[in-house]
Amino acid sequence: MPKIIDHHKRKIRIAEATWKVIVDEGIEKASVRKIAQTAGLSVGSLRHYFSSQSELLRFSMELVSDRVIQRLKSREFSEDRDPLEFVTEGVFEVLPIDEERKIEMEVWLAFSAKVLVDSTLSELSNKVYDNMHQGLKNVIHVLQLLQYAKDGLCLELEVNRLHAIVDGMAMHHLLNPEHFTEDEMKQTLIYHLQSLCK
Repeated sequence: MPKIIDHHKRKIRIAEATWKVIVDEGIEKASVRKIAQTAGLSVGSLRHYFSSQSELLRFSMELVSDRVIQRLKSREFSEDRDPLEFVTEGVFEVLPIDEERKIEMEVWLAFSAKVLVDSTLSELSNKVYDNMHQGLKNVIHVLQLLQYAKDGLCLELEVNRLHAIVDGMAMHHLLNPEHFTEDEMKQTLIYHLQSLCK
């Protein structure tokens, strides 16, 4: 009986192999040949799923984004939860505070640099940026709706500032983890969000 191949699982396996190559060796080494080798497939098999490196990178980045979104969607708010704590933990989902999220952020930063020289990836980059910005906007908006936020906050400016803080902290931690630790990242976020509240 012929072996049944789950094509979606295989695409995810290829994407995860792409992440591994990017994290271990850098995005410039993420050739189709190297990724196929890491995934334990032939180049021909890989090309069956992805006709170009850009297409493969795009799928790999979409998978990063989808996993973050799924984690956020799986979170449930209950009446007994402190709203500030709940939204803080939501922002933690996009920070490199554990191995899984660190890999996601390293891959995303490498992808972001690639966007500068490969315009075919710009649409996805813009979509993920917009999703992230909207998610952070929801954080500030929830604090305002629940009357936790200080009066007179400018929603747009606070979202821009939070987005810049999140991106900056992720970058500092990935580049200098011994100087800006996971704990310091968490404490800085908590401090900032508390500063927005009454």
